[in-house]
Amino acid sequence: MLKETDVGVLLFVKVIPKASSNMVVGVEGDRLKIKVTAIPEKGKANQAVIKLLSKYLGIPKSAMTITSGETSKLKTVLIQEISIDDKRLKIIA
Repeated sequence: MLKETDVGVLLFVKVIPKASSNMVVGVEGDRLKIKVTAIPEKGKANQAVIKLLSKYLGIPKSAMTITSGETSKLKTVLIQEISIDDKRLKIIA
């Protein structure tokens, strides 16, 4: 679910759009499962994912970028300038 890189940590997520609420559901396989109310159109669901992860992890939105899966339910989010040992990531490790 997490992989350390030279620039930060990659977080692998599975997104369920058009849900009844925004929430982190838990772990599904090797991914963090997230539900968002936004529709998967014009990047709205991607924005909702970043906003939810920012709030959940206590990490600024500006430190997060979706690096792959922009049009897929399976996404990779780069969290910059953080290590895999950061205490904020312990809630999902």
